[in-house]
Amino acid sequence: MSALPTHIEKESGGTLTSIETSNLSARRETSLSRLLMLYIGTGLVFMLLPGTFLGVWNLLAISSHRSATTVPAAWIQAHGHAQIFGWIGTFILGIGFYSIPKLRRLNPFALPTVYVAWALWTAGVSLHWLCTVYGWHWRVLLPASAVLELGAFAIFFRTVSKHRPQDSGKSKLESWVFVVIAGTIGWMLALLMNLGISLYLAMHAASPTIPSNFDQKFLVVETWGFLVPFVWGFSAKWLPIFLGLRPTYNRALLVAVGLNSLGVLAALLNRTLTGVVLLLAGIVVASVALRLFAPAERGAKVKGVHASFPFFIRVSYLWAVIAALLGVWAASLHDGQGVWGASRHALTVGFFSMMVFAIGQRVLPAFSGMKLLFSTKLMFVSMALLATGCLLRVSSEALAYQGFVPAAWSWLPVSGIIEMSAVTVFAINLFVTFASQPPGSRFQ
Repeated sequence: MSALPTHIEKESGGTLTSIETSNLSARRETSLSRLLMLYIGTGLVFMLLPGTFLGVWNLLAISSHRSATTVPAAWIQAHGHAQIFGWIGTFILGIGFYSIPKLRRLNPFALPTVYVAWALWTAGVSLHWLCTVYGWHWRVLLPASAVLELGAFAIFFRTVSKHRPQDSGKSKLESWVFVVIAGTIGWMLALLMNLGISLYLAMHAASPTIPSNFDQKFLVVETWGFLVPFVWGFSAKWLPIFLGLRPTYNRALLVAVGLNSLGVLAALLNRTLTGVVLLLAGIVVASVALRLFAPAERGAKVKGVHASFPFFIRVSYLWAVIAALLGVWAASLHDGQGVWGASRHALTVGFFSMMVFAIGQRVLPAFSGMKLLFSTKLMFVSMALLATGCLLRVSSEALAYQGFVPAAWSWLPVSGIIEMSAVTVFAINLFVTFASQPPGSRFQ
């Protein structure tokens, strides 16, 4: 009975029977699954339309004029905001509301507040994109969007942190929770920076474009400070089970988080080269701590997913290392705009997006009501296309922007179209999965 809120027992006039408890748990599980699908569906919409579509449109314009200055910086920033906050941020909110209380054995929380968080977050990200791209009442809407996003985060933080574990004897947090907490702090810092720059632009600037110097620091916090620790935390929780890995070196993983945090701090203090070296050390230590490339303890669990799932997980971490290496190279150049762009793409698409494609198609069908992924073949196609598009984009951006291979300008739109195909296949596979019935439901 400890799993049930005390107010439910009081309202029932006494102790609930085991059947009533089971029915209540089943109804709550169904409600949580529907809520998760709402968040994931919203994230997929942000991924496809304001995220990927705008990104490909930008690439076509940049390629045709062979200059990154052809596209307004505000459009590129709007694309990044839609991808980081609109797509991956919405996914993290949904998965966090659904899974973190279960993984930490927390007491149930009120579901209406989670729908409020969804409304605030969705409105905030949508308004940010609209006023940044179209300039529509941006002096009012840009700060308002930042406040809405911060409000949704506050609900998320309060919801998953205020409840005590049901097992009062298990008070010590697991290591992966500390890693996720580090990512949560980075997320809060990114949202506060977003609010601060939004207020500054509204009062002093002529457009909603973030100045390049601040934008570089903001991107480091968004990616390395926010998303990287989240991926590491959930990797430590899930990958030993899914990939059959040996137990994580927890202390080494915490050291990696420390190096990563110092790298982000150094970047904020304009110690760019020091920062990227620390970030490189952090991702290398994290890969060792997770034992991704060490011999596995047992076979990977690939039932219901494509057999290439473990391969693409490891590829994603290789992309993170490549992103950090490119960052070191870019920091050593006088004008490394193209290499910086290649580094960011290797991290956001090669690492974050690939992990979402692999882990998302592994866990989301089960979370959405014990369903099976619609097509394992489409899962492979989406990951293969994403890897191909990312390789082409990272190489062409560095070669074209830096003037090494002028012909590489023509590769940019091809890479964008391949990646857009990848995210479309990924979205279709999940949407069809969510619309399907769980196995055996027709006989119930």
